Amino acid sequence: MELEKSKRLYEEAVGLLPGGVSSPVRAFKPYPFYTVKAEGSKIYDADGNSYIDYCMAYGPLILGHANKKVREAIAEQLERGWLYGTPIEMEIKYAKLIRRHFPSIEMLRFVNTGSEATMAALRVARGFTGKNKIVKVEGSFHGAHDAVLVKAGSGATTHGIPNSAGVPQDFVNNTLQVPFNDVEALADLLEKNDDIAALILEPVMGNSALILPEKGYLKEVRNITAENDVLLIFDEVITGFRVSLGGAQEYYGVKPDLTTLGKIAGGGLPIGIFGGRKEIMETVAPAGNVYQAGTFSGNPLSLTAGYTTVKFIEENRVLERVNKLSERLAEGIRNVLEDKRVECEVGSIASMFCIYFGSQPTNYAEALQLDKEAYMNFFWNMLENGVFLPPSQYETCFMSYAHSEEDINKTVEAVSDSL
Repeated sequence: MELEKSKRLYEEAVGLLPGGVSSPVRAFKPYPFYTVKAEGSKIYDADGNSYIDYCMAYGPLILGHANKKVREAIAEQLERGWLYGTPIEMEIKYAKLIRRHFPSIEMLRFVNTGSEATMAALRVARGFTGKNKIVKVEGSFHGAHDAVLVKAGSGATTHGIPNSAGVPQDFVNNTLQVPFNDVEALADLLEKNDDIAALILEPVMGNSALILPEKGYLKEVRNITAENDVLLIFDEVITGFRVSLGGAQEYYGVKPDLTTLGKIAGGGLPIGIFGGRKEIMETVAPAGNVYQAGTFSGNPLSLTAGYTTVKFIEENRVLERVNKLSERLAEGIRNVLEDKRVECEVGSIASMFCIYFGSQPTNYAEALQLDKEAYMNFFWNMLENGVFLPPSQYETCFMSYAHSEEDINKTVEAVSDSL
């Protein structure tokens, strides 16, 4: 595998961009490859290498790269303009489509990123309840804003410390944490604190490796939050339109008070969405006194790409196909692991999967025990064999509609060779 052009580009980039990249996970050692194009299930780099892609831009591209239908819809909108700064009919059209699949979202606001969506949802929760504290799950990722950049402390229920320089301790004093899949810790925390506005969690954790909720966990979370008058926010930026058309809340039969969406909802263009019960969302300006605004919010290109993507998923049985492909790949990898007797496991749900160098974790503390160095050796071996996985043990792999049976077979062979 030749990477000389990528190496030269990276050496130039480190003098212009912090770490040479625009987002941290893209900076893997000794240097990342530089993409020049992508189509279907493949991504192509500056040195002429091609890879079967299971990173899929970290989840948005459920239809694969450069889907023709989405591309044509974007092109048609470009002819009419790409930013107006005024209301457009597509806001109403897309909001109705989202509400049909997410009955818990009675009213919503379009924003620009998942981070922006979670930040606004937490502000709305505080404004609606008049309470100050929030609870998040240890190891969950809800964007790069101050209140949720919290490192776990000690004990089952914790006050955290800032997980980034530049975040004052005061910003996270009102952020408490509990372990995932620990109902008792959550119940204990909520019963001892009467100033908690909301619990925010990923119903399926996707940023500490793939961590699945244990049977009945999410329903118990819903019961406990309701009993303690605490709003429940599902961060479905990853799981929305992927785990099912109605997200993890449909899959697990749990109705949150607020939901955040992103990734797939933008069809490959930037988007964020937060929404929920009408009485809560009516506190958002200009209807209410919780302020939120954005120049690019509800822009025509993102809404068009997102709406077209969701309609394509509806009309082409996309989830059925990608789930079957993902199941086939996971089973093929499990067979290789068993044959080679290596200490790795595979976890999967719908079209998300993860190869763990260690035991499949049930919470963040267990995820930290995974062998991230061994994973990165495996990552580079897979790249040599023409397969691009996320460059971190703590990220999740994604299947797309564009992947083929041939891709699956080649990937299983690559896993065998790479191990």
